Amino acid sequence: MRKFVLGDIHGGLKAVHQVLERAKITQNDTLIFLGDFVDGWSESPAVLDFLIELQKKQPCIFIRGNHDELLLDWLLGNNEKFDEKLWFQHGGEATVKSYQNCDAITKLKHIHFLQSLQDYYLDDNNRLFIHAGFTNMKGVDYEYFKPLFYWDRTLWEMVLALDPHLSKDNITYPNRLTLYNEIYIGHTPVTKINETKPVNKACVWNVDTGAAFKGKLTIMDIDTKEFWQSDALPDLYPHENGRN
Repeated sequence: MRKFVLGDIHGGLKAVHQVLERAKITQNDTLIFLGDFVDGWSESPAVLDFLIELQKKQPCIFIRGNHDELLLDWLLGNNEKFDEKLWFQHGGEATVKSYQNCDAITKLKHIHFLQSLQDYYLDDNNRLFIHAGFTNMKGVDYEYFKPLFYWDRTLWEMVLALDPHLSKDNITYPNRLTLYNEIYIGHTPVTKINETKPVNKACVWNVDTGAAFKGKLTIMDIDTKEFWQSDALPDLYPHENGRN
């Protein structure tokens, strides 16, 4: 049985279909989704519908992203918890428009799905899967503020700034990077550092390859590190802006 990790989708269902087909996914494969299923392209409700059905066919693990939490708050009417105007500027407007044709039953089904998302997943090989990061030096079980799991950027910023020649035995080596064999994240597109493929820094793998913007969606085999990508999302949705 193979195990795969997928980056941020942001409403791009066409890209999901492409990567699953290109990786020749079977029902025996485990799929780990790193969150941000919504906000950006026009098919956010369809993405959630697809994932809900997919988990009935094969093993799936769904991690909570910050955009998924924003959508949940909107569906529950908790608009006081976030700035709706700011959310609209970062992909939320396309999501709200796409829900105009959804009935109450569909919305309730999506609420239940979003509430079921995991903050993180730790597998049997001590590999951590999390949307954004964590800050506690003892690890995810000791994090004081759970929203950091899907909002933090300091983990990624730290490994980008880390001297690659620094030994793990050095007293200044970050303790967060010694807790897990590997850490898989999304949240901050690697296109921000002019990369288009998954990036590995220290023990951290970032597989968000900018599908929300002008990049592609990526699926990667966790064991072999082989990966497959969709077409660029603007090519799949030529009449939309995504989060650009």
